[in-house]
Amino acid sequence: MKNKPPYAIESVDHALHLATLLQQENSLGVAEAAERLGVSRSTAHRLLAMLVYRDFAEQDADRRYRAGPVLRPGDATSAPVSLLRRAALPHLEALVGKVRETANLMVLAGTRALFVASVESDQVLRVGDRAGRALPAHLASGGKALLAALPAGELAARYADASETVDLARLRRELALVRKRGFALNDGLTEAGLTAVGMAVPAANGTPSAAVSLAMPSARFDRDLLPMWVAALSATTTAIEEALRTQ
Repeated sequence: MKNKPPYAIESVDHALHLATLLQQENSLGVAEAAERLGVSRSTAHRLLAMLVYRDFAEQDADRRYRAGPVLRPGDATSAPVSLLRRAALPHLEALVGKVRETANLMVLAGTRALFVASVESDQVLRVGDRAGRALPAHLASGGKALLAALPAGELAARYADASETVDLARLRRELALVRKRGFALNDGLTEAGLTAVGMAVPAANGTPSAAVSLAMPSARFDRDLLPMWVAALSATTTAIEEALRTQ
């Protein structure tokens, strides 16, 4: 039997309760959330806004809230996320030490790229920690690297309900280029002023389960340095794949 902790943090408890409600029910409005939690509408709105910020919730066109990508199950992978993080973190840290830009580890969840680990650059102007965030996979560099490795039929199935928002023919052409190059770029597609280079972690058998990206302020992106960044990513993803095999 679980009892409420004697020093419970009420705001955290409300946020977790609200996340559970969103996962279990189809949708909630602000007034419904306030009633279920026994709080004011303004408090419910602030809690929902924070859940949206952290991708635990998303708001529909009708201004109702639904479970966000963090609360939806990710793709089944050959390695659990905890194992991926443990295997990858030392290599992400080494990568950041070498290139001094922020490194991220991500997995696919439907059509979203979930950031499961992040190591920040030590530079004053840098891309911050993205762990726990989710971005459209067809825009994020690591997401594109993972989509490029999917069979054509699976790619079409994932975007079957997104034909109005994603040009599948154009996406196929871009992913073909990603496969040819071995890496993907995100130049301001997910956030103004941010550029990222992504590469899938090699998989000896089957589809890659994770990707690594280097994210930097666009002002520091230099195409002359791209070969160096790609080489560093290649060494890092290979090291992660070897670490996963020996876990």
